[in-house]
Amino acid sequence: MARYCLALDLKDDPQLIAEYEDHHKKVWPEILKSIHDAGIIAMEIYRVGNRLFMIMEVNNTFSFEQKSKADSTNQKVQAWEELMWKYQQPLSVAKPGEKWILMEKIFESVKN
Repeated sequence: MARYCLALDLKDDPQLIAEYEDHHKKVWPEILKSIHDAGIIAMEIYRVGNRLFMIMEVNNTFSFEQKSKADSTNQKVQAWEELMWKYQQPLSVAKPGEKWILMEKIFESVKN
């Protein structure tokens, strides 16, 4: 099992942020299915201000490339992504068309 952490910003508008959160209280079942079918065991999104932080725990079959390929042909995922883009904005380090940015782990403390 692996864990990935990603970041993205929301547009800094309290009404849009509230709408975004409301959408995530009732995520479409097709979106949840696409997440689980890709090998994502658990996904959490946290917010502070307009910054989002996603934690994904994935199984051995997961790959970002395969998830992207499957999403590109899934009409419901494409509709969801288009809807979410109303609320999201890329980080300053994002490449054109890039949304969620994979974060680099810089510290870990584990008690044995």
